[in-house]
Amino acid sequence: MSGGRRRLGRAWRRRRPLRTRLALSVTAAVAVVAVGVCAAAFLVVRSALYEQLDLSLTQSARLAAQRNPGDPPGTLAGECRFLAAPACAEVVPADPSKDPASPGLLPVDPAARQVAAGRKAPYYTNITVSGFPARMLTTDYAKGRALQVALRADTVEDGIEEAAGWLVLTAAAGVLLAAVLGYWVSRTGLAPVTRLTATAERIAATRDPRHRIELPPPGREDEITRLAGSFNTMLGELEQSVTAQRRLVADASHELRTPLTALRTNAELLARADRLTPDQRERASAALGRQLREVTGLVNDLIELARDEEPQPLVEQVRLGALVEHCAQAARTHWPAVPFQVRVPDEPVVVPGVPARLSRLLGNLLDNAAKFSRGGLPVEVELVPGIPGVPGSGPELTVRDHGPGIAAEDLPHVFDRFYRAGAARALPGSGLGLAMARQIARAHDAELTAEAAPGGGALFRLTF
Repeated sequence: MSGGRRRLGRAWRRRRPLRTRLALSVTAAVAVVAVGVCAAAFLVVRSALYEQLDLSLTQSARLAAQRNPGDPPGTLAGECRFLAAPACAEVVPADPSKDPASPGLLPVDPAARQVAAGRKAPYYTNITVSGFPARMLTTDYAKGRALQVALRADTVEDGIEEAAGWLVLTAAAGVLLAAVLGYWVSRTGLAPVTRLTATAERIAATRDPRHRIELPPPGREDEITRLAGSFNTMLGELEQSVTAQRRLVADASHELRTPLTALRTNAELLARADRLTPDQRERASAALGRQLREVTGLVNDLIELARDEEPQPLVEQVRLGALVEHCAQAARTHWPAVPFQVRVPDEPVVVPGVPARLSRLLGNLLDNAAKFSRGGLPVEVELVPGIPGVPGSGPELTVRDHGPGIAAEDLPHVFDRFYRAGAARALPGSGLGLAMARQIARAHDAELTAEAAPGGGALFRLTF
C-alpha cells in the first residue's frame, strides 16, 4: 500500500510543471526550516522557564533544610496551594511504616523512598496540588529521610502556552512567506527557461531561426544564462546553416537554369532534324553532348559537396609523391598549352586518405591554376615532406600559377560555393571546384588556404 502511494506521488510530481515543482520544493524547504526553528525556540523557552522554577525549588529546599534540621517525617510548610505562598515542604521517610498518621499535601512515590534511602539522586517532577499545576523537587535531607519541596507552576505553564501560541503564529507566517518566496523564486529563476521555451516554440511554429533569447547585462551570468547563451549560439549556427542551404539551392538553381535552357533548345532543335542541314545537326549534337557533360558534372559536384566526410572503409595509406605526378600528367593532357613544373622529394611521403578523393582535390587545384595561367608561364607544384614527430609540421603541397592573382576583396570568398570573381566570370566552370577541394581537404584533416603569390599570381597551400 505504501509503495503504491509512493508511485502515485512520483507520478503526480512528474505531471506537474517544473515551475510548480520548484515552488513546492522551495516552500517545503523554507517551511521545514521555519517549523524547525520555532520548535527549537519552544524547547529553549520551555527549558529556560523550568530552569528558573527549578532554581527557586533548590533555594527553597536549602532554606527549609537550614530552618528545620533533623525534623521527623511530616509536613514542614503547607502553603504551596496558594499562588503567592512560599514553597511547601515535607519530610519523607525511607520506611513507609514511619509515615505520620495524617497524610501530607505532596504525593509520595517509590522514587522518593529510594532518595531517602540514598539509592537515587535528587529529581524534579511535575505534580498537581489542589487541582493546580506544580513542580516538586525531591532531594536528600537526613539519614533515612528525604525532603520534598513544591511550588505552583501556573506562571510557567502560562508562559509556555503563550510562547507556544506566538511560535505557532510565527511558523504559520513562515510557511506563508515560504509559499510567496517559492512562487517568486520559481517565477524569476525560471524566467530564462520560459523565454527559451517560448523562443523554441516560436521557431518550431515559424521555422525562422533568427529569433534570440534576451540575455541579462554582463556580470549577472548564472547557469540558466549560460544555457540561454548556448541556445543563442546554437540558433546562430542553425541560422547560418539554413542560410547556406538556401543560398546553395538558389545558386544551384541559377547555375542549372542556363545549361538546362540550352539543353532544351538543342533538344527541340534536334527534334526537327529533318529541317536542318547535316552541318547544323552535327553542331547541335556536339552542343547537346557538351551541355549534358556540364550538367552532369555540376550535379555530381553538388552531390559530392553534400557529403561531409569520407567513407572510412576506403581510407588507405596514400603516397603523395606518386599521386601528385599522376595528377600533373592528367592535367598536362587536359591543358596541353600550359607547362606544369612538379617537384617532389625523393623519400616517400605517405598520408592516410581516399586516393580518388585526393586526386579530385589535386585535379581541381591544377585545373584552377591552369585556367588562369597565361603567356605560356608554368604552373608550379611542389611537395615538401613534414618533420616526423613534430606536431603541426606535416607534409605540405603548394600549387602556384602566374596569372592575374586574387583580388583582396575576393580572397575571403574563393572557397565559397558558386563564388566567381569578376576576372573568372568569362572562364568555364561552375564555381564549385575550390569549395569541393577545401571540403575534401578538411575531410582528410588537412587545411587548404589561398594567398597572393610573391611576384604575382595565386598560391594555394595544402597542409596535412
